[in-house]
Amino acid sequence: MKMLFEPIKIGKLELKNRIVMPAMGLGYTGKRLTNFYVERAKGGVGFIVIGPVGVNRDNPSFVNVFDDKSIPKIEKLAGALKEHGSKVALQLWHPGRYGFTTGKLVSASDIPAPIFTKAKPKALTVPEIEVIEDEFAEGALRVKKAGFDAVEILGGTGYLISQFLSPRTNKRTDEYGGDLKNRMRFPLEIIEKVKKNIGDFPLTCRISGDEFVEGGNTASEQKIIAKALDDAGVNALNVNVGWHESRVPQMTMSVPRGGFVYLAQGIKEVVNIPVIASHRINDPILADNLISEGKVDMVAMARSLIADPELPNKAREGRLEEIRPCIACLQGCFDNVFKGRAVTCFMNPIAGREGEWKIETAKSPKNIVVVGGGPAGMEVARVAALRGHNVTLYERDRLGGQLNLAAMPPGRDEFKNVPIYYSAQLKRLGVDIKHANAGVEMVMGDNPDTVIIATGAIPLIPEIEGIDVAISEGYAVSAHEVLSGKDVGDSVVIVGGGGMGVETALYLADKEKRVTIVEMLKRVGSDIGSSTRWTRMKALGDLDVNVMKEVKATGITDGCLIVEKKGERKDIKADTIVIAIGMKPDRSLSEALGGKVKVHTVGDCVEPKKGLDAVHTAFKLALKI
Repeated sequence: MKMLFEPIKIGKLELKNRIVMPAMGLGYTGKRLTNFYVERAKGGVGFIVIGPVGVNRDNPSFVNVFDDKSIPKIEKLAGALKEHGSKVALQLWHPGRYGFTTGKLVSASDIPAPIFTKAKPKALTVPEIEVIEDEFAEGALRVKKAGFDAVEILGGTGYLISQFLSPRTNKRTDEYGGDLKNRMRFPLEIIEKVKKNIGDFPLTCRISGDEFVEGGNTASEQKIIAKALDDAGVNALNVNVGWHESRVPQMTMSVPRGGFVYLAQGIKEVVNIPVIASHRINDPILADNLISEGKVDMVAMARSLIADPELPNKAREGRLEEIRPCIACLQGCFDNVFKGRAVTCFMNPIAGREGEWKIETAKSPKNIVVVGGGPAGMEVARVAALRGHNVTLYERDRLGGQLNLAAMPPGRDEFKNVPIYYSAQLKRLGVDIKHANAGVEMVMGDNPDTVIIATGAIPLIPEIEGIDVAISEGYAVSAHEVLSGKDVGDSVVIVGGGGMGVETALYLADKEKRVTIVEMLKRVGSDIGSSTRWTRMKALGDLDVNVMKEVKATGITDGCLIVEKKGERKDIKADTIVIAIGMKPDRSLSEALGGKVKVHTVGDCVEPKKGLDAVHTAFKLALKI
């Protein structure tokens, strides 16, 4: 690592390295919040920004700076993190029209947001603007008094300051609207008042590199804004991407790693202060290269540090294969945020439970056999081995199970990194991995104290006329067979428009097949997380996949899928029919072993769910054995 672990200054504040954990709504409070961040501080993060934090009572958050009564509480938070060598900032925020209290929404103009409450906000009067500016300044002083190392102002992502900066949301005709100079008045007055209160205390600002909304500020305008913030005395700029309402994929695994660095790089070209790049930087080697090449000064790695709080220390010590990767699945983080739930992580079940869930050495080590090397099997084997058990893992094919299939459609490559990570960890922990189709005799031959069945699930086959003949003749196949490489014809009909059907459609359409999805429900992809679903729907459109909703498959005959919609029959011709209606647990081995040895089942062989559920249930099971 050439530059990632070189010190850098933000104003008068020196950081030990260039890794930033940016503010992110986690849904934690109190000790849970503190424990979470303490682990990241122990893990070696150079700069931690906590937030967003509301500046007034109309917009409360998990931590608040409304009045001086909040100072002792946030003082304890700052002290707990600084004890481990990280520098810590608090991010101040006003949601504007993105707020959740309908009767108190305010903005630059009375234009409703297309997301969240969608209610019309009140256009702020000049006196009301001045009050909010003062609230930012007063909040910043409380952050300083509480012993934080810096304060950050959230000036992007579509929140109130963005709403003043953007011509999309600012239609004012007074001194706070019109040209860009006037639209910048609000944030610049905030900066002026904040600096008057805090002096040379380090001040950073998080801004959008491009708003990515129709009629909004592009990268060109954001450069002008960045230069104005630099001139106003901001000490560093944390550059993120778009607004929450932007219809440009920003965080899903379909976004290339480092795909938005060019925005931060463009801003770095026009300012004289450190610039932090963010979004899809989950690899310390990539991060180091970006800094070494002079593209940016620092990197923000929010979700990567949720996945592995020890990432900085592991990278600094050269233990790269031990880093638990963020795969940008969004299942535990942003999917939960948009449901109003606390953040967790596919790869890290302990995230958000630090101090509660611990991997402790077993009192009496056991001989454990795990059958099935999917996400549940790999995780239970890893944790059991960490606890001192002697673990044997059987997998008839490749480690990873259905994750190997999930990685096949375009834009889903990150799933490949899950078995890569586990393979290295299981080897390091001495787990005996046997590639065999384990039956009762083979399992019992290992003299296990406990057997854990993680054999997953198998495809459901619908009971429709002609399907048995179609399968026997190879005319109908399962989605699993397709994603495993089975050849199909040029025209394909997929029965089932859930996540598996959608991903199979994208896989085939990317190979220039003509694809139709047939779905019984009104909504396609209903089991895909909200953070990802819209991007996959967009991809279906981009690849010209034909989607038929509220259609029931009733039979297969003469090269056609017979469907029914509102009582009317229709025959859809296809070279191949793909079945993707769901999965059912594979319990054959657990039933065969019943009574012979103590057996636990985990993952999809209990009930087919998301990968996150499989990993988390496996983790908790391994703690109990």
